[in-house]
Amino acid sequence: MADSTRSSIVVEAPAGEVLDIIADLEAYPEWISEFSAVEILTEDGDGWPDQARFGLDAGPIKDTYTLKYVWDVEEDGQGVASWNLVEATVLKAMDGSYTLASTPDGGTEVVYELTVDVRVPMLGMLKRKAEKVIVDSALRDLKKRAEA
Repeated sequence: MADSTRSSIVVEAPAGEVLDIIADLEAYPEWISEFSAVEILTEDGDGWPDQARFGLDAGPIKDTYTLKYVWDVEEDGQGVASWNLVEATVLKAMDGSYTLASTPDGGTEVVYELTVDVRVPMLGMLKRKAEKVIVDSALRDLKKRAEA
């Protein structure tokens, strides 16, 4: 069964700016160390990434995989950016979402939810650790990038 991790952080930047960082998939290797490469394969009619290929090195989980994105966001950046795994070698699940909500002081609460599972036998503890590393790093590094 796939493990799931959910965590949140408040970023001192407007939701629109945070969403722009999240949507700039090709820049991920610049600020998320677990990604070695990202390539946009297709875009939807509005220019949002639709499918992208990722190179991942998250400790015990190393893979190249393709994600399909859904951008259910408002013009101000609030809403949900979600993805589902299309194909991979090691992974059999890499599904998740960022949910963005503006805070009263002009910041953004970011909730990151991620489900990871692998095809190869692996201790659940190692899968959860890799998943936690991905989630914690992504939130910490997103905050750092947005507040720079």
